[in-house]
Amino acid sequence: SDLQKQEERGELLQPLSFVLLVLCSVLLYFRVSLMDPGFVKPEEVEAGKGEAQSVEVPQVPSDIPTRRCGYCLLQQPMRARHCQLCRHCVRRYDHHCPWLENCVGERNHPLFIVYLSVQLVVLLWGGQVAWSGLYFEQSWEWLRHNALLLASFLLIVTFSTVVLLLLLSHLYLISCNTTSWEFLSHHRISYLRRSGLENPFDQGLVLNLWRFFC
Repeated sequence: SDLQKQEERGELLQPLSFVLLVLCSVLLYFRVSLMDPGFVKPEEVEAGKGEAQSVEVPQVPSDIPTRRCGYCLLQQPMRARHCQLCRHCVRRYDHHCPWLENCVGERNHPLFIVYLSVQLVVLLWGGQVAWSGLYFEQSWEWLRHNALLLASFLLIVTFSTVVLLLLLSHLYLISCNTTSWEFLSHHRISYLRRSGLENPFDQGLVLNLWRFFC
């Protein structure tokens, strides 16, 4: 049959790989959106962990008092923040993602970067497929038959641009060992204001990446 001949020639490998990549992207989406981003546990467990974290970063003054959350009344570790949408304090809070309906924090941030990378590959691959099906002609008849394909290509280009910029911005912040919340609200965070440094957590590019991903 034609299907068997295509399989023998290896013509099914590319569409099968694309479908598997899309499936991987969907699974990553649900994994990141449903997992615990790093919710702060009760204070008697977390107090010791917060102190240990501050010891690892000597640039941060050790006399900064821990802050009690005004919403859930837990003692917040350093770099934690309360999310009013999730109604929890999140360790190493980065941001609340409306597309995931979940926070991006200490536990799911690395997987969030993987998800963005896979999603970008899917979008670029889909854009290449859509572009290969476009043969431009200056006629209304051509536009009528290709309007859907052209609109799909423009939509893919828009989403690809957004995902690429988001991925690059996160990789930059990770390389500096800072978060979106710390980057945008530096003047409002006590441990950053009192440290005397622009970023007291920065320990060099290699070590920052190693600690984040490994």
